Order: sequence, then C-alpha cells, then structure tokens
Amino acid sequence: MQLIRGIDQLKADHQPSVVSIGNYDGVHLGHQHVINTLLEKSQQLNAASTVITFEPLAKEFFKPGSVMRLTSLEERAELLFGLGVDRVLCIDFTDDFAAYSPTKFVADVLVNGLGAKYLCVGDDFCFGKDRAGDFAFLQKSGVQHGFEVTAHDTFTLNGQRVSSGRVRDAILAADFILVEQLLGRPYTVTGVVERGQQLGRKIGFPTANVALPNPLLAINGVYSVSANLLDGKQVKANLNGVANVGLRPTVDGQDKRLEVHFFDFDQEIYGQTLQVQFHEKIRDEQKFGSVELLKAQIAKDAAQALRYFSQ
Repeated sequence: MQLIRGIDQLKADHQPSVVSIGNYDGVHLGHQHVINTLLEKSQQLNAASTVITFEPLAKEFFKPGSVMRLTSLEERAELLFGLGVDRVLCIDFTDDFAAYSPTKFVADVLVNGLGAKYLCVGDDFCFGKDRAGDFAFLQKSGVQHGFEVTAHDTFTLNGQRVSSGRVRDAILAADFILVEQLLGRPYTVTGVVERGQQLGRKIGFPTANVALPNPLLAINGVYSVSANLLDGKQVKANLNGVANVGLRPTVDGQDKRLEVHFFDFDQEIYGQTLQVQFHEKIRDEQKFGSVELLKAQIAKDAAQALRYFSQ
C-alpha cells in the first residue's frame, strides 16, 4: 500500500498498473463496485491496482468552497487500501496541471508514469486543458499505447444512482441510516485531538477538540456520537457523547471544529487520533447570548444524547 504524492514521484517500479481515475470522495458503494473490477483486472494482468485522485478536487480548484467534502485525502487512501488497492496517486491540482493537454496527461501519467495496461473511468469523464480529453480520446489513446479502456457501470441503490452528492444530501438531512447504506459503513470523521480554549472544562462539559481534516466537511450542528481512539489499527476505547461541528459563534470562533463531550470519561487524549461516528442530529449550531445560556443548552443536548444511547 503506497500513497504517491505527485506525478514527479512516479518511478519505474510503479509499472505496470491497472488504473482508475476519479475523485473517490467518500469511497461509497459505487466506488467500491469500480474497485472490485479494478482488482479483478489487477489479478488477470498481473499489474498493481492504482487509483488516481486529485487534491484539491477539480471543482474545488476552479470554484473554491463549492464542494462539501466527505473525506480527506488520507481517509480516501486508507479506505481504498482497505479494499485492496495497491497504490493511490494523488495529483496536485494546480494551474500547471490544469494546463495539461490530454495528450500530455496520457503520456506523462498513464504511459510513462504508470505503464497502464487497463484504465477504468466514467463514460462522462473529461480531463485536460478546457476538458478537451474525453472517453473517446482515451479509447483511441489505449489503442495507440496498448492499454484497454472501459467505462464503469452506474451503481444504484433503491433505483437511484449512488454518488458522493447523494451521500452529502443524506448527511445534510441527517439520515445516517441512508448514509450508511450508501457508504456500506457508518459515516465517521477522523482527526487528531488538539488543545482548545478549555472553555468546555470551565463550564462543566470538557470536550475533545478534533482537528478537522477538511474545514468544508459536509456536516454541521449538534449530534449524538460514538467514538473510538485509534492507535494504528488498534481500537483503544468505545465512547458515547454529544458533539458540535461548527464555528462556535457564542465564543466568536473563527475556524470550523469538531468538539466532543464524552459521558463518563475524563482522560487526557491530546495528540491521539479520534474516529467519531454520527448517529442522530439534535439541532443546528446557534449563537447564544451568554456562556451560561450555552451551558444550559449543552446540558439539554447531552440529556437528549443520553436518551438516544439508552434506547
């Protein structure tokens, strides 16, 4: 398993490869369906399975703030590795890369970089400067350079296409049952616990402040949550609590954070990795007129979360 950061980091031992290109945000069931095909081709052709993705996503690059993210690059890579993918190539989406011609992309990345034997993309996939490259161009390039090109099928659930956008909509609607169905796993956010302002401790609700992997995560508000402390692949604790994701307007917060108050837990976990699973939305984030009013509302939120876990 290898995360390759940048075209310039490609080496001779990254060849040959079978390749899929996409955002893979969320690594949902549709993505997993494509990966299964990629892994089959990897065995048939005796070539490493490689997923090409981008950071930022193309839409984010051209219109910053336009995408509510489901996963960070690191989370995407870990999920893909968990499915059996050998390598993830993350290409930095920059002005220089946006100016790549389709021909240059095929030559530098697919042929000379990865030695592609097989490529799988969506039939509406476009790439290169002015989106001049398309599926037909890739098929012609495959004939020229000796790699097979196929389009992956649309994957549906309950008659509707599974997509990252559909997952985002389900998160915004706080339908975490549907989110889990679309992802094939519970929705979680993972980050490192950092020192905060200690306000929660002062008002009787100490919180773990989790650094968000991406401030534009598609979730905001107050939730009943459970969490695991991760040490590599080992789970060290299973905790229930109440969490706020947002800007903390009552205390004039400037950055989006995930703050979790755990029930019956009072250990210092700074620097540890916390994986938080969302279960039920309690309310939207709001600004209160005083810290005392905030404290009273947190008590109500905690009581509702406790009721959820007692059922």
